[in-house]
Amino acid sequence: MTTSLADHLRSLPDESLAALLQLRPDLVVPVPSDVSALAIRAQSRVSVARALDGLDQFTLQILDAARLTRNPDDATTTTETVLAMATSGPQPPAPTAVRAAVGRLRALFLLYGPEHALQVVPAVDEVAPYPAGLGRPAAELDPRTAALCADPAKLRRTVLAAPPSARAILDRLAAGPPVGSVPPGALQAPPLGAEDPVLSDPTNGGAPTGSPVRWLVDNRLLVPVTTGSSTASGTVELPREVGLLLRRDSGPLGPLRTSPPPVTAAPREPKAVDSAGAGQTMEVVRNTEGLLEQLADEPAPVLRSGGIGVRDLRRLARTAGLDEPTTALLLEVAYAAGLLGELEIPGATTGRYGADQQVLPTGGYEVWRAASLAQRWEQLARAWLTMTRQVGLVGRRDDRDRPITALSAEAERASVPATRRAVLGVLADLEPATAPTPEEVQNLLDWRAPRRSRGRDAAHREVLAEAAQLGVTGLGALTSYGRLLLGDLTSTDERGDDPLGVHADVESGDPSSAARALDALLPAPVDHFLVQADLTVVVPGPPEPALAVELEAMTELESAGGASVHRVTTASVRRALDSGYTADDLHDVFRRRSRTPVPQGLTYLIDDVARKHGGLRVGLAGAYLRSDDETLISEVLADRRLESLALRRLAPTVLCTQYQVGRLLGALRDAGYAPVQEDGTGSTVLARPRIRRAPPRVSVTTRTIDPLAAPKLPMPRLLGVVEHIRRGDAAARAARRAPAVVRGGAPGLGGGPVPAHTHSEALAVLQQAVRDKALVWVGYVDAHGATASRLLKPVSIGAGYLRAEDERTEMLHTFALHRITAAVVAD
Repeated sequence: MTTSLADHLRSLPDESLAALLQLRPDLVVPVPSDVSALAIRAQSRVSVARALDGLDQFTLQILDAARLTRNPDDATTTTETVLAMATSGPQPPAPTAVRAAVGRLRALFLLYGPEHALQVVPAVDEVAPYPAGLGRPAAELDPRTAALCADPAKLRRTVLAAPPSARAILDRLAAGPPVGSVPPGALQAPPLGAEDPVLSDPTNGGAPTGSPVRWLVDNRLLVPVTTGSSTASGTVELPREVGLLLRRDSGPLGPLRTSPPPVTAAPREPKAVDSAGAGQTMEVVRNTEGLLEQLADEPAPVLRSGGIGVRDLRRLARTAGLDEPTTALLLEVAYAAGLLGELEIPGATTGRYGADQQVLPTGGYEVWRAASLAQRWEQLARAWLTMTRQVGLVGRRDDRDRPITALSAEAERASVPATRRAVLGVLADLEPATAPTPEEVQNLLDWRAPRRSRGRDAAHREVLAEAAQLGVTGLGALTSYGRLLLGDLTSTDERGDDPLGVHADVESGDPSSAARALDALLPAPVDHFLVQADLTVVVPGPPEPALAVELEAMTELESAGGASVHRVTTASVRRALDSGYTADDLHDVFRRRSRTPVPQGLTYLIDDVARKHGGLRVGLAGAYLRSDDETLISEVLADRRLESLALRRLAPTVLCTQYQVGRLLGALRDAGYAPVQEDGTGSTVLARPRIRRAPPRVSVTTRTIDPLAAPKLPMPRLLGVVEHIRRGDAAARAARRAPAVVRGGAPGLGGGPVPAHTHSEALAVLQQAVRDKALVWVGYVDAHGATASRLLKPVSIGAGYLRAEDERTEMLHTFALHRITAAVVAD
């Protein structure tokens, strides 16, 4: 069979071979040495399973038809026979659809050969042993069952005589798969209607009057089979003939659907979908920034097993006002986007965790904050689509009954990117703004790729929930910018590579089409605010980066959203003064940014805090306290709230304490004073917070969307691969034509050793070939110790090397004489 497929591949033109490699890219990893190796790989179990995973339900059913209609003598079938079986049901598909499915199978070389003698790749039977969910023929299972199936009338009467409980079992197995497990005692229980001297119990199986499985076995409708090495296994199989009889109403292949199942949900208003999604993107960016700021202020320690602990996750969720699953999702996405990382803490460990690493923002976080809101969201969305993390596992328990934590290795799943692409691809193929239910999405996935979607209902629902949380979908439908983002990633994945970078608009800094579409939906960033009489500051939109920095330094955030509300307090003004602002700077910011008149109360507040600010000076003694106001120094010294500092007067305007500067500053501020710190020269020390950042990390968006998929190569490179395979095939044929003495083999049937040529004899043959310009078969040992043979035309011999022209490639090669093992003049 392998030789037949190899010969068929050899007869194809280069373009057809390249098309096969394009449809099945795993065949070129690594590049086959020749056509025979390509044929063997195309028939391997792993490669065939990959090809079957990408087929829809209808195409798989047509493949089952080809398997069921094979001739027992030569294992071939025909297109017409397949068409006859596919159209034998009550609702037959169009013949053109069946022929198109056969064409897809032939393009993938799951079927090969001419239409009148199609062959199925043998590995298909290994990957899917039960075609169309039908069992093996009765002749392969049991002779007595085969005798029953040989009499159609008797078989029909036996099926009709089955009790209701037994008929239910038959119908279940007829729908597929045809193999079922039964309780250990079910096959030993008496049949239905027989007397049972032993009371029925769960181990014995069946109803109190007997076992329906035993009835079916006794009447040859089910056949006990053995699995593995166990002969007492309670496994039964439904013969193929019985299954076909039970499917007489639906057809031998079951219901055939040539197109995906319809979606009953009516399309929503596209503008409403985009508006809902855009609003969610603003929340995602804001919440992500808030979580990263929390980790910058209080980094989370890394557990010994990796990841963030449950307590730290709860702390972050509580402070951000989010639930734990959403917090875990945003942390995982930020980590995948390169905004979070681990920082080594040399010589330091945390007692509770025993770790020497902390999770905090990376240097890329500052770049991300400076970008527009749409670009920030796009970076997060791309990371989510490409990251190999299944966030839904966070909070569950692993195989060792340990909780799976955020950012831990236990949440790694390489198949998740393909799952996200499949779910969003279903939404993208529907009419825009269509919001199918999760059940409808699952039905579409079951039709598109039934082998891949089997048993993954929970993962598909997780993808839908995460897409809604991240704003990729709105009101259950894929947004317009989400559709563009998915199309961009899919086209990049299909393009395979871009060596010149002509398509890398995102990497070059230009906004992508998805970012531009989202930017048109979001409110424009504002550079102003509205100050009210109660000292609240209303920002009527997302603030631009410079305004956001100023608001963070001068105000306290009260509520966030499309329009955020901030408040100016004594503490916020003092914090701004500590960070280097002067009273004039603050007045200028409010005059310049406010579209409403600045309230007089705000002016008084700034001037009052600024007047008190810096009236006291703190230095090192432990710490000292000085002021030009002798009365203020005396007031501080007499203040009972500061007795714990044990202040001493060094001079009329100088006090000192044994405690450090930080404690002195905190105690004075708690008592209502407004001191500032100074250095040894008397200059003010600005109280800007020290920013700690983790080492930069590479975002996962730089890799392919599906790490499990083989790389997709462009057609020119595939044609180059085909040329390499052709050369290897020609070399293999040439090597088989070489004399046995050159190959190092035995020419006779006995397989005994052949006397090797001496080195001097080989040199004599080569020298004579140079003079006669004759072709010579040369055997030699390459640098890896492998023997090889070539048909050469020697050109010259000298300096320990042979220069010769390869007859097949017509290229000059140089061979070391000491590596030549034999030389024979070609006939």
